[in-house]
Amino acid sequence: MLDLLIRGGTVIDGSGAARRTADVGIADGRIAAVGRLSDAARHTIEADGLIVAPGFIDGHTHMDAQVMWDPLGTSSCYNGVTSVVMSNCGFTLAPCRPADRDWYANCLSYVEDIPAEAMAAGMDWTWESFAEYLQAVERRPKALNYAMYVGHSALRMYVMGRRALTDEASDEEIAAMARLAQEAMRAGAIGVSTSRAHTHLTPEGTPVASRLASWEELERIVAAMAPRGTGIFQVGSDVRSHGSNVAMLERLKHLALTYRRTVMFGLISTRQGDDPASWRTQSQAIEDTNRLGGRMFGQASTRSINAIYSLKSYLPFDVLPEWKEVRSRPLPEQLRMLRDPARRRALVEAEQRMKPKDNVLQGGGAATLDPRKPDYEQLFALKGMDWDDPTVAELSRARGTHPVETMIELSLENPDQIYVWPVVNEDRDDVLGMLKHDTTLATFSDAGAHSAQEMGACLQTHFLHYWVNRRGAFTLEHAVRKMTHDIAEAFEFKDRGLVKEGCKADLVLFEADRVRPCLPKVETDLPGGARRLVQKAEGIRATIVNGALTMQDGESTGNFAGEVMKGAAA
Repeated sequence: MLDLLIRGGTVIDGSGAARRTADVGIADGRIAAVGRLSDAARHTIEADGLIVAPGFIDGHTHMDAQVMWDPLGTSSCYNGVTSVVMSNCGFTLAPCRPADRDWYANCLSYVEDIPAEAMAAGMDWTWESFAEYLQAVERRPKALNYAMYVGHSALRMYVMGRRALTDEASDEEIAAMARLAQEAMRAGAIGVSTSRAHTHLTPEGTPVASRLASWEELERIVAAMAPRGTGIFQVGSDVRSHGSNVAMLERLKHLALTYRRTVMFGLISTRQGDDPASWRTQSQAIEDTNRLGGRMFGQASTRSINAIYSLKSYLPFDVLPEWKEVRSRPLPEQLRMLRDPARRRALVEAEQRMKPKDNVLQGGGAATLDPRKPDYEQLFALKGMDWDDPTVAELSRARGTHPVETMIELSLENPDQIYVWPVVNEDRDDVLGMLKHDTTLATFSDAGAHSAQEMGACLQTHFLHYWVNRRGAFTLEHAVRKMTHDIAEAFEFKDRGLVKEGCKADLVLFEADRVRPCLPKVETDLPGGARRLVQKAEGIRATIVNGALTMQDGESTGNFAGEVMKGAAA
């Protein structure tokens, strides 16, 4: 007898093959059969009119802390995701000595806007080694599957202590890091992650530990993965300039070809900077590496990567004394103060003293914590999820008011009003160009990080709504493949990413013409009451993880069937 029968759905199996009407039978957490089935089943889902596809896989998240208190895996779970890869960019919570926990938490809090108070309230931090952390994740109830890297910054800080933030490592220290990386992979890590990104800073404004590493150090860590013939090296890219980006790409090409390890990094296009990095150069480096026998992939979001502002989270003006006086108050009092004409005049005038916008590439974190005077022609007032929102400048001209006055009025009319500034990948034609490459993985959400600064967890439903339904740039079959099988194959998840007999039963059922992300909202539901952005979706009817129905019509069923997906070296 089947545990679950999905009857009469339109199956898009993840391979890129044409859709077909079929039943899907599930037993013991795996797909038992696909076709016209007459088997008895304990439970049946009538799927007529629904797409039945592999669950979406998100290969770039930072849910290392969140997994300890959030069994659902929000907001990924709302957008059809069934599996995630966390611990990207060198940021992990293990290995970590007990005496250094606060230090690690503060670094992670600053870089990824994961509140330290939420980590303190939500984590029972009992681990030291990577293996102990992985076991702690295994014990937690989970509605998603989780894979994880061991982070280079954590390795450095564990081996070198505070010197990791100032010094190069000695030969002995590099050897110790390499041994710890091997131990982590034997425990289940899928590889090693690091960062060369200039936007990744400590609370003191200095580079995170991995950025202090020499390329010799990185090479020896990658070399330590080579003997087992498995392991991914993930890199937060140096995109300060075209020149620095090209230099990094040459180094990564050397590592991929010399040690035959898979290399991944984010594809970034930007207008910021005097000599901006180019996604075309990055894509060409990937093609060149793969043509020579290496294995390299880019990761791309399906829309611009945005700094997000709102009355309930950050505003660009929060650093100004006049605004601090308002923003330090509870929301109802803020609304009252913003309605006072004299106060509003002072707030508008204060904007003139903001740091002018320069040509230095800012990340989403810096854009909220160290903002410059906004370019209102590039600051959008979010009205829907169709990627056609008006700018604050346009609304100001229509209203005949100063842009700051316009933002105050909009926020008084709707305290949930969201404003977005595209930080990178601003040009949608660039985004489309990235996604059209077969070696570009549609996965760069940063879910779990930038809690109230950015929101990328809707990248899957945005892909379907915008690029498939609105623009017609991809067939539904192609889009599903890019978010499922292509990612599973790149990460060597051999039994996921397809609707195929024998594969893990990770599935998403959705309405093809209705699927779309909802507007993000600021909620105060983190441990300790800290705020974060939450983004749900329409049209996702059911999510199945390892054969268990975990989400139905956007609500949890209370089933937590997620697993830890260990690397092949384990």
